[in-house]
Amino acid sequence: MTSTSTAFAATTPRAAGFRQPAEWERHEAVWLAWPSHEDLWGDALGRVRATFTSFAGAVADVSPESGKPRGERLEILVPDPENEALAKAALHGLGARFHRIPFGDIWLRDTAPVFLKGKNGETASLSFAFNGWGGKYVLPHDDAVSSCIAGAAKLPSFRVDWVLEGGSVDVDGEGTCLTTRQCLLNPNRNPGMTIEAIEEGLKEALGCRSVLWLGDGLLNDHTDGHVDTVARFVSPGVVVCMRPSGSFDPNARALLAIDADLCSFWDARGRRLKVVNVPSPGLVTDGGGKAMPASYVNFYVANTTVIVPAYGAPNDESARAAIARLFPTRRAVSIPAKELLEGGGAFHCISQQEPA
Repeated sequence: MTSTSTAFAATTPRAAGFRQPAEWERHEAVWLAWPSHEDLWGDALGRVRATFTSFAGAVADVSPESGKPRGERLEILVPDPENEALAKAALHGLGARFHRIPFGDIWLRDTAPVFLKGKNGETASLSFAFNGWGGKYVLPHDDAVSSCIAGAAKLPSFRVDWVLEGGSVDVDGEGTCLTTRQCLLNPNRNPGMTIEAIEEGLKEALGCRSVLWLGDGLLNDHTDGHVDTVARFVSPGVVVCMRPSGSFDPNARALLAIDADLCSFWDARGRRLKVVNVPSPGLVTDGGGKAMPASYVNFYVANTTVIVPAYGAPNDESARAAIARLFPTRRAVSIPAKELLEGGGAFHCISQQEPA
């Protein structure tokens, strides 16, 4: 593993005292990319922009009393002047800042850098190699987005030379990393790395001490089973996953296996994980009748809100309420995400937080 940094050359993040913080720790900002490419979204682009704008508004969380954002700052990528003008109009009043950075599509969880915290409270960025989710979706500029954001953030930066997408890992900020074999051990990512090498790489890059391996993710997941659609840490020692919704749930077997695995895990601090279940959306289909990888655990934890995707499914509200109970100091907001999902993901997939 190789790493370079403007301030910490010839060392790894862990050796330099950095770790990836838990998502519920306070954020300075969130990085997002304005939906811009009609060739990818077609006639859904306008509706996807409306969804994006609702999400950004929930993250910024404008106070009705002061009219000022009380959530976190929005850092928005725009590819050209025309889209910058559209984004500024849509996000007016939300305190957004705009960056003219080209990108392939909006999935910044995977193409942006992972942000780290140092032992003295400093922040750094960490860029992995990116190969279009195993070569399936190779779009212009996506492999350069991480470095461009690292430069725009003006933070010390690390870089590693192996492939990892941010949505393929989830951490508790206290030394534990959760991931899936389906993704990280897929030969389309790092075929020359053993499971031992990947574990050691994760520990050095993310500052963790323990890696917990789940099996498969959701059916028809474009990402080969990213963990952020099946299981998430929600507080120290506590993880949430979904329970199957009826006999027609296309992910019933996988969800039961995930729950069983999580119940057998111990975290880096020696705690047996407490596992909380929320319902799954069940069968959610696209316009052609194909099952989509719909997930309620692809939520985003912002400073004052937690934003939960909705799919027009019977469990939308019960899932939002269940997730709200896991974050009692935040307001849980449900926003329709089905058209966003048709492009490949939901709210966690389009966001990358920068810690305070």
